[in-house]
Amino acid sequence: MTTRDTREKTEGADDRMTTRAFWFLGNHLTVLADHADTGGRYDLIEGRPPAGDQTPLHRHTKYAEQLYVLDGELTVWAGKGMVVLHAGDTFTIPAGTAHVVAATGGGPAHGLVIASPSGFARLIEEVGTPDTGGAPPQPSPADLEHFNRIAAEVGDEILGPPGALPKA
Repeated sequence: MTTRDTREKTEGADDRMTTRAFWFLGNHLTVLADHADTGGRYDLIEGRPPAGDQTPLHRHTKYAEQLYVLDGELTVWAGKGMVVLHAGDTFTIPAGTAHVVAATGGGPAHGLVIASPSGFARLIEEVGTPDTGGAPPQPSPADLEHFNRIAAEVGDEILGPPGALPKA
């Protein structure tokens, strides 16, 4: 399913992409609002990680990340703590905090991410693959190089391989 931008275009508005749904590191993410929509104040992203999906250990040095769970279960390891989130729960990861987020329930999760100030959406839009209704694409070495460059520009750092957790 492709998500389409349903906002009305106004006279003089820039010609923005109509497809704002992407495959990003195996996850389906939809950018609902980015720097252009919010004046750089925040990004709003909808995510649907599959069951068992886990981010690599990482940190955002330039923005905080707030998670809101709509459905399913997410476990977050942040700094020295761990929290399990269910529908209706929210959790904020301060900028500079090493963390991992995993879909740990029996099925996929569904949630919202607010990144403030804006930055995360740029990474998704520049590195992700637009969802055209097919299967998730397989990453290539060139994709990884591009990811690393844009991640560094937005202040994101990968701190460990998949499966690594923050040190307690």
